[in-house]
Amino acid sequence: MKEFNTHIIMNSQYTLNYRVMYYDTDAGGVVHNLAYLRWVEEARTKMAITLGMDYGTMAKEGRHLVLVSHEVHYHSPAFLADEIHVNTCLEKVEKSSMYVKTEIRRVENDKLCVSVRQRLALVQMPQGRPCRMPAEWVALAAPQENC
Repeated sequence: MKEFNTHIIMNSQYTLNYRVMYYDTDAGGVVHNLAYLRWVEEARTKMAITLGMDYGTMAKEGRHLVLVSHEVHYHSPAFLADEIHVNTCLEKVEKSSMYVKTEIRRVENDKLCVSVRQRLALVQMPQGRPCRMPAEWVALAAPQENC
């Protein structure tokens, strides 16, 4: 597996800046629930890449991060043309799974729109067996007060 950049390891957070587009909304200009999930996925993937989790190499080795659970709480809507921040953090890494927390906020007033907690497992394919998370990944998890 690819070596990790030590200067990146200490920062287990990633922020995706985004402006709500027309195709993200319903007829009333309110963000559709699927758009939030797309942003969560994009931010989590970019955070993982920034942390040195090389998806290409993992796929060649037959190892994949598989979404096990996805807990979503909708707090307040975002609207067409809103600027939002999708803040993602690697919360915890265990033997064969990791937890990622994400908050989506409107920049204008820092209002929380959506909060998400995901659990992902590292799985060896084609067997579909969970496998142990690399020790380097355990070190990536943020202290609780920072996530």
